[in-house]
Amino acid sequence: MIAETVCSAVSAAGLGIAAVTAYRKRFLSAARLAAYSLVPVGLVLTGVVGWAADTAFSLKAWVGFGVLGVAWLGFMTTRAIERRTGGTRKERKAAKAAQREAVAPAASAPSLGGAARPAAQPAVKPKAAGAGEDFSDIEAILKKHGI
Repeated sequence: MIAETVCSAVSAAGLGIAAVTAYRKRFLSAARLAAYSLVPVGLVLTGVVGWAADTAFSLKAWVGFGVLGVAWLGFMTTRAIERRTGGTRKERKAAKAAQREAVAPAASAPSLGGAARPAAQPAVKPKAAGAGEDFSDIEAILKKHGI
C-alpha cells in the first residue's frame, strides 16, 4: 500500500513539473517528462510494484538471490581456472595430438641451409637504346604536368 502511494506521489510531482515546463514553452521536454512520470502509475496498475514489494521483503526471495549469486560465482571461478590451465584435459590431449600429427612435419625446418643459399643475381643493366625511350617518356610526362 505504501509503495502504491509513493508511486502515485512521484507521478503527480512529475506531471506538475511537466506542466511548468510546458508553461515555459518547452513542449518537447514537457511531453517527455509527462511520459516518464506516467511510468510509476502504469507499474502500480499492472501489479509490478506489488510483486516487487513482496519480493523485496521476502526472506525466501533473498535466499534465492544468494543461491543464484553463489552459482554465478562458481561459474566464473571455474571459467577463470580453465583459462589459466589451458582448457579441459580433452582439449589439451586433442591439441597435443594435432601438434604431433602435422601435415608436413619437415616444413617447419628451414629447407635451405646456410651454405646452400643461391648466389645473388647481378642487377640487370638497361640497354642504351631502351634507356633513351624511358627518358623520353619521363620527359613527356613531366612536360604534360608543367614541370
